[in-house]
Amino acid sequence: MSPTSPPPAPTPAIEAPGARRRPRFFRAPLRAGALGLALALGLTACGTATEDKAGDKPKTRVFKADNGEIEIPADPKRVVATGYAVPALIEADAALVGISTWKRGLDLMTDKDLARYEKVPKVAGETAAETNYEAIAKARPDLIVIGVPTPVLADIDVKRLESVAPVVAIGPTQPDAWRTLSRRQSDAAGRLDHFEEAKEAYEKRAGELRKKYAKVLDGRRFGHVGAYSEAGKGSFQREFSRSWGTNIAEDIGVTYYGEVKKKTGGSGDVSENPSIEQLPESLGDADVVTYTVQPDGEPAAAVQYVLDSPLWKELPAVRDGLTVPLRYTEAATYPSALRTLDALDKALQPLLDR
Repeated sequence: MSPTSPPPAPTPAIEAPGARRRPRFFRAPLRAGALGLALALGLTACGTATEDKAGDKPKTRVFKADNGEIEIPADPKRVVATGYAVPALIEADAALVGISTWKRGLDLMTDKDLARYEKVPKVAGETAAETNYEAIAKARPDLIVIGVPTPVLADIDVKRLESVAPVVAIGPTQPDAWRTLSRRQSDAAGRLDHFEEAKEAYEKRAGELRKKYAKVLDGRRFGHVGAYSEAGKGSFQREFSRSWGTNIAEDIGVTYYGEVKKKTGGSGDVSENPSIEQLPESLGDADVVTYTVQPDGEPAAAVQYVLDSPLWKELPAVRDGLTVPLRYTEAATYPSALRTLDALDKALQPLLDR
């Protein structure tokens, strides 16, 4: 339900979906059978299976989602998650019966979470077009959490899904919005307590690193080169405050200077893709330059294109040896961001040793 990791194309927060609408639930000859199946599944998932011993109907509540105020189970027992909701609800130990693939985040998962990811049936792929509506119906969910940007909802037949179970859309806006995003997703799935525990652990670790690096970070201006651009196309990605490669580093006291020349909404408010000739103008005032690398520590092609440029070698920060590769910049949950903090600790250590 989201792009693969990490593409040189626009990111999910600004990716324009196709204008094509998906077909309705089924063609007329099949609609009655499909709706009958949905009704039967509804009685199982939302009725008898979740009734208490006294035979009372399951409790519900109204949840404010991107697609409106939706009545959902107060304690969901069978949850389908897609897109950004996948890692959040795996880590929150939600009652998952189906998920989309989430290849971009596999390197950020613990062994336990990865094992669960592999075990839960896949009912969708990396994009909205790969939604398997029949597989979702067969999973008998009592709640469907769609974790894609609002524009991408146009590429999903939400009405078709609503005939199976309540649908809440909780998708990303800007790169740093994963904090509130994952909280809302966990809340919808009835796992807010798990979220709060993870948040507390993250904030504790961030506080430790903020104290550790306070002296070397104070007064230093950072710039960042991201991986979301097309290698060899004559441009590079400059990320500013609150972007993918910067937002977690900011939690430990790193200061990224500057802003985009023209805000275009979503991630376009915190990153831009100027021509490579503008590299000196864009990053010439940086005391330190960080840049995104893959989990194995190697730069993606889009970043390597910048590192190979003669203009890169002339930047003051590069000449001073003050460049820092950053791993795990795509973290979108507190548990995965803990791994990013550990990577930041190792990456920034040389600043203490200078």
